[in-house]
Amino acid sequence: MSLVEEIAKRRTFAIISHPDAGKTTLTEKLLLYGGAIHLAGSIKSRKAQRHAVSDWMEIEKQRGISVTSSVLQFDYAGCRINILDTPGHQDFSEDTYRTLMAVDSAVMVLDAAKGVEAQTKKLFKVCRERRIPIFTFINKLDRYGKIPLDLIDEVEKVLGIHAYPMNFPIGTDGKYLGVYDRQKNQIELFAEDTSHGQTERVSEIFAPDDAEVIKRIGQNNFDALQDDLMLLDEAGESFDIDKINSGDLTPTFFGSAMTNFGVQNFLEEYLKLAPPPAPRLSDDGIIEPADEKFSAFVFKIQANMNPAHRDRLAFIRICSGKFERNMSVWHAPTNKLVKLSQPQQFLAQERQIIEEAFPGDIVGLFDTGIFGIGDTLTDAAHKFKFEDFPIFPPEKFARVQAKDTMKRKQFAKGIEQLTQEGAIQLFYPVGTGTDSYIVGTVGTLQFEVLQYRLKSEYNVDVLLNMLPFEVARWLKFDDDSKVTPATLRGADRGMFVLDRKENPVLIVENEWSLGWITENNPKLIMNAVPFEE
Repeated sequence: MSLVEEIAKRRTFAIISHPDAGKTTLTEKLLLYGGAIHLAGSIKSRKAQRHAVSDWMEIEKQRGISVTSSVLQFDYAGCRINILDTPGHQDFSEDTYRTLMAVDSAVMVLDAAKGVEAQTKKLFKVCRERRIPIFTFINKLDRYGKIPLDLIDEVEKVLGIHAYPMNFPIGTDGKYLGVYDRQKNQIELFAEDTSHGQTERVSEIFAPDDAEVIKRIGQNNFDALQDDLMLLDEAGESFDIDKINSGDLTPTFFGSAMTNFGVQNFLEEYLKLAPPPAPRLSDDGIIEPADEKFSAFVFKIQANMNPAHRDRLAFIRICSGKFERNMSVWHAPTNKLVKLSQPQQFLAQERQIIEEAFPGDIVGLFDTGIFGIGDTLTDAAHKFKFEDFPIFPPEKFARVQAKDTMKRKQFAKGIEQLTQEGAIQLFYPVGTGTDSYIVGTVGTLQFEVLQYRLKSEYNVDVLLNMLPFEVARWLKFDDDSKVTPATLRGADRGMFVLDRKENPVLIVENEWSLGWITENNPKLIMNAVPFEE
């Protein structure tokens, strides 16, 4: 098969949502229909010792939430599907934002009872800024929820995107019997869910005017469906593939991931409509997927996915050319050739060594510590760099140190590893001993994960003291003189620290606290993220 044909088969997307909208459950059900697993486990079934396939970290299984992006691959209907299941909790939004850099489309999961929630708005905004196609799955139709037409209206008004319902539920208030497929002009009625969502849902297809439909769903439900469809046809949006591709129209599906209601229909329609791998922007112009020269970038680093081997993996998104096992490529940050050995693809924790991969694929590389998030890898004959990843300023800070000073080596290694993953930002206090670090995060839940992972992966208990700061500013003088606590007036109004590259940073309680410092240091320039080198 040619490179162009391989590219056409790929679909790479992220699943985004507010916490508890059913994102991870939907991911698992897509794997079920794709034949990648044979029995789905509910993310709620903790007592049964079964957990969602995509949640591999022990703390995720205990808490019932996703705190890191998972990478999953499977084949279905002639397509190679790469799913990136992202954390829904806002404290881990950095990981989600980086993941969105690696996909070609996104699936937005909404809770039918809650509609558009706060974190959904934030994640949607990032997708919209990148102009990537967004597909909406309105979930939990097995429960009481809002009226379907009201949900469509809410998506349009709150998010500012046009919505086109690809299907429409038949029934009311969590007692939905099937869906009407607007594209195929057919009705799909589902058998009762007797496996609690663990196996594929049986369904039957009918023509809209089949007398058996009224017999199955009742005259009232049939009449209500006709009224809703008439309203959609007269006042709703028209289907437009160009608007879908530009991120201006979201194809919307109704279903229940928990009971497999409408999941297969969603998967099949998504594969028809979603775009194949898209071109990427670099400092050498647009890089087309069909370019024969290999290129990729690192969007995620994860340590200890296999605790027994203390491994570290760098996840790359292939952008152009063909990837081959043991190939040597140019690594932009080090300006050196590196050999890409032991390439792996994933079904959650289950991995397999691969010989080749193509644009759109996500590949895990064994990493000795040379890779960083955002690194570009290219063919040695065509060197360039992809666009930079966004950097998010920390908003929560804590002093962290090992309880047992004899374990300082393990402590330092663990902190360094989590920093390289992008899970935390690390700072060094000035004028104090070296037994502690200042750690910055976007949210407080990240500190809980930090403590947990240092204990479980490095056997280090830590003392963690939260600091009363919420704002960090990188500092420099306009005459390039050195910024130190002695040369900065007001340094004692916050905490003066250095980042990992020894750049000066001041952390203070709030934006207002910066006013006095700005007024009394006329040559000072402050930035919410590190200055470009």
